[in-house]
Amino acid sequence: MAQRARRRTIRVATRRSELAFAQTKLVVQQLQERADVDCEILPITTKGDAQIDRSLIAIGGDGVFVKELMQALLDERADIAVHSAKDLPTGLPPELDAGVVLERADARDVLVSQDNRYTDIGSLPPGALVGTSSLRRAAQVRMVRDDLRIAPLRGNVDTRIGKVRAGEYDAAILALAGLARINLLPSVGGGSPLAPDVMVPAVGQGALYVQCRAADADVRALLAPLDHGPSSFAIRLERSFLAAVGGGCVAPIGAYASVQDATWRLVAVIAATDGTTSVRRSAQGRAADASEALAAVEALASEMLAAGGREIIVSARQRDEHTR
Repeated sequence: MAQRARRRTIRVATRRSELAFAQTKLVVQQLQERADVDCEILPITTKGDAQIDRSLIAIGGDGVFVKELMQALLDERADIAVHSAKDLPTGLPPELDAGVVLERADARDVLVSQDNRYTDIGSLPPGALVGTSSLRRAAQVRMVRDDLRIAPLRGNVDTRIGKVRAGEYDAAILALAGLARINLLPSVGGGSPLAPDVMVPAVGQGALYVQCRAADADVRALLAPLDHGPSSFAIRLERSFLAAVGGGCVAPIGAYASVQDATWRLVAVIAATDGTTSVRRSAQGRAADASEALAAVEALASEMLAAGGREIIVSARQRDEHTR
C-alpha cells in the first residue's frame, strides 16, 4: 500500500502582540483553506515592540516592527512573515520583495473616547488631551484644532484604550482595522471613524502583507491564491507615492487609495509636525491601466513636493537627526 505523502509545514513569523496573532490566524486560516499544509507559528519580538518607552524615530523609524521578521526569512527560520502593510519600510530588499496582500479591512483611523462621547475632532473640548505616537495623526489633528494637546501613547491596543477609559487621555486615535480584528470596538462604543479626506490614513493601513523569499517558488505559489487584486493594487499605488516623495517615516505623510469599479482615487497629505503647514492633493484614474495609474501617482507626488512638500520633509529630516 502506497504511503501517503507527508503534509508540508509552513513556518509563519509574526510579532507577539494579540493583534499580530489575530492577523496571523486570518492568514493561516485562508492558507489552509486553499492548500494541504500545516502551519507552525514563530513568535518574534521586534525592536519596536521591545522599546515602547521611546519614540519610533528614536529607535530607528522605518521598519522597526518588521526587520526581525524579515531576518527570520533570510535565515530560513521562517517560510512566510505576516506584516501589517503600514509597517513595511519604503523599500524592500530584492531577496524579500515577494508576497501577497489580503483583502483590505477598513483603512480609516478611529477616534476613541469614554463611552464614545466625542464623535469627531471638532467635538473635543478646548485643550483636550489626545493620545497618539503617530506624527501623521498628530499633525492632522493640529491642522483641524491647534488648541488640542497631543501626548505620546504607545503600547498594545488594549493598553492604549485602557488609558482612555481610565481618564488619562480625553481621546486617542487608532487604526480602526486593528480594533475590529481583536473585537475591541464594542468596548469603546464603536468609536468614531474619521473620513480619509479628514484624517488621511497611513500608507498600507488596514491591509496585511504576507511576505516570503523571492526565490522560494513553492511558497510563492502557495500564497498566490490569497492575493486580493484591488487591495494589492491600492497598496501598490500608496507605496509608489511614498517612495516618490521620499519621506519614509520622518515626516507626517498619509496616502490612501480606493479601487472600485475599474477606477482608482488616491488622496494624500504631507504635513508639518505642528500642523501649521500642509500640502493635500488627490488624483484618480482607470484601474485597468497600472502603468498609467503609477505615472499619475508619481506626478502627484512631484506636484506636492514642488508645492511645499519638499521643504516640509527636509525640515522633518533635520528634526529627526537632532532627536536620535
